[in-house]
Amino acid sequence: MAHLVPPECEIENLAVAESVRRKGFGKQLHGRVLEEVKACGAHAIFLEVRASNLPARRFYEAQGYRQSGQRKGYYRGPVEDAILYQLKIPQS
Repeated sequence: MAHLVPPECEIENLAVAESVRRKGFGKQLHGRVLEEVKACGAHAIFLEVRASNLPARRFYEAQGYRQSGQRKGYYRGPVEDAILYQLKIPQS
C-alpha cells in the first residue's frame, strides 16, 4: 500500500509471502509501484523499515533507495528504531 501526494509517495507496506521470497516478485511489485508513481508525477518515494529487517533494507538499497534518517523507538512490539529511506525519481 502506498500514499501518493505528488510530488511525493510514501510506501506503507510492500510484502511478498515468505514461501515465494527471493524469486523476483518483490522486484516486480516494486517496479509496478514505481511505474504508477512516475505516471502520477511524483519526484520521490519515502518509506521506513525496522532497523533489524536486514533483508528489506538490502532490497530497498539494491533498488536505489538511500537512508535519509532514523526514528528512535518508532516501532512497538518490540520497541525498535525505524530507518528512513528515500528514492529520488528521475523525470523523463
